[in-house]
Amino acid sequence: MAHVLKAPSGATGAGPDREAVRERVASVIADIRSRGDSAVREYSAKFDQWNPDSFRVDPDEIERIVARQPQQLIDDIEFAQRQVRQFAQRQLDSLGEIEVETLPGVHLGQKHIPLSAAGAYVPGGRYPLLASAHMTILTAKAAGVPRVVACTPPIQESIPESTVTAMHLAGADEIYLLGGVQAVVAQALGTETMAPVDMLAGPGNAYVAEAKRQLFGEVGVDLIAGPTEILIVADEHADPFTVAVDLLSQAEHGPDSPAVLVTDSEAVGRATLEHIERLLPDMPTRDFAEQSWREHGEVQVVSDLESAYALADSYASEHVQILTQEPRVALDRMRNYGALFLGEGTCVSYGDKVIGTNHVLPTGGAARYTGGLWVGKYLKTVTYQEVTDSESSARLGEVCGRASRAEHFEGHARSGDVRAAKHAGTRPDWA
Repeated sequence: MAHVLKAPSGATGAGPDREAVRERVASVIADIRSRGDSAVREYSAKFDQWNPDSFRVDPDEIERIVARQPQQLIDDIEFAQRQVRQFAQRQLDSLGEIEVETLPGVHLGQKHIPLSAAGAYVPGGRYPLLASAHMTILTAKAAGVPRVVACTPPIQESIPESTVTAMHLAGADEIYLLGGVQAVVAQALGTETMAPVDMLAGPGNAYVAEAKRQLFGEVGVDLIAGPTEILIVADEHADPFTVAVDLLSQAEHGPDSPAVLVTDSEAVGRATLEHIERLLPDMPTRDFAEQSWREHGEVQVVSDLESAYALADSYASEHVQILTQEPRVALDRMRNYGALFLGEGTCVSYGDKVIGTNHVLPTGGAARYTGGLWVGKYLKTVTYQEVTDSESSARLGEVCGRASRAEHFEGHARSGDVRAAKHAGTRPDWA
């Protein structure tokens, strides 16, 4: 049984009504489906006050933008992208293709085919989110996707040059200054100036998430992500100051980002609360972080670490940080999380920005049934089969005939009959 030191306030905040979001997104999708570029242009002007001659950034302009960036920014982007690329390549290397002979002359195989085109959405609006370019674009290129279309919104009616630089260095084949629902719908459906893609990837606001939900089926999606989440499991050895800083680091993402501490030490819990109250007033991103903490922050005290792991699993949080004396124990004790961060030497912010694992992760409890974006999402795992031995084909045909007739599928049965009869040098009775 948990002892609650802090519970969510229950306030709903100023988030958009879900039904209103659904209806608006459905209307935008229908309009762009009907009017293409004209509708995209109207929505961009309406929502982002952005109406350039062309949304696509031409290669010469990209080169000029990159050349204007400080060398330190370029070096840092390239460092982060090396980490992402290395890990994605190792993931790819782990996906072996197979071919086995299950009966004489019966060959079954599996191979991985990259998607032909992927759409990467890199959020912006208030802040440039460079790291999302690494996670979506670079991972797709590591998988071998030949065409990656990347969209990001303007920031205050101007070009987010650092984001464009990150998109270019990640390997984007096409870069568009286009945001929100109109961006992902244009990518999915295609317009007169943008060919459609096969999958959409990348985080976004409630409208972007709803657009991906409604478009799923026409295109693939990585996952439907909601507000960022952090959950920390801490024992008596954890530093409450570090716990407080790390909780607030994720609360600043938005006004509805849950930040949860589960600990077996009431002293750590109370000290963490005191540090948060001291840190919040001077936090530059207090406008988001404070509302998020007040309305969605929690501190739960449990009897022991086994109870802490069990409670943490019930949240199925996007980011789970383990600040205990033996953090790797969590690898065996926990199963529901988007990503696990082990020990004081790491933190969720590393995963968000620089360490190399992907930061596009399941939220809202989806970690119960899925992991996050990875190189395999950009691959189609397909199978093939070949039977070169007539005796094996006949044996399969006989079993196929009986199995199909048990299901009253006569047409299927006859396909098997033909193979069995050919091996025997006869014709089926029904022929």
